[in-house]
Amino acid sequence: SLTVYISVGLTGTKSGCGGGGCGACTVMISKYDVIQKKILHFSANACLVPICMLHGAAVITVEGIGNSHTRIHPVQEQIAKAHGSQCGFCTPGMVMSMYTLLRNHPEPSMDQLQEALAGNLCRCTGYRPIIDGCKTFCKESACCQNGREGICCLDEDNSCSSSSPDAVKDVTNLYYIL
Repeated sequence: SLTVYISVGLTGTKSGCGGGGCGACTVMISKYDVIQKKILHFSANACLVPICMLHGAAVITVEGIGNSHTRIHPVQEQIAKAHGSQCGFCTPGMVMSMYTLLRNHPEPSMDQLQEALAGNLCRCTGYRPIIDGCKTFCKESACCQNGREGICCLDEDNSCSSSSPDAVKDVTNLYYIL
């Protein structure tokens, strides 16, 4: 499976249940669709993806979108600001599910957000802080500060520039081309 392949030298993508039930091994797979003439992005459980199915695809792991040595991705930043990570085991999968959603829908709805995170399990933090961090990207934000000039309570400097869709578009770092 893809999990075995990417686990050599990379530690972000976790091997949890091994059966596609927990989402800890979530990665983004991108393929060019010749009919639609555009690149399509899918989140996938790496433990279920055979390597042979990835010919011509790009696979992005959590290491490919940002890290503490360069700069963390806005999704990682917002989850951290919302205290959405306790043990951290589920966090890479949650981040990759949200990252994939943002690549497909730069301003997702709350329904799209909930659907994107539905395949990811968290046993210690609970979903509220994770959703609080992720919903800052939604067009109809349910943020507690939504009524106060759109100022997000998760941004210490009271600006939402780090969670703008443009920040997501700037990330074009493809980790593996298979």
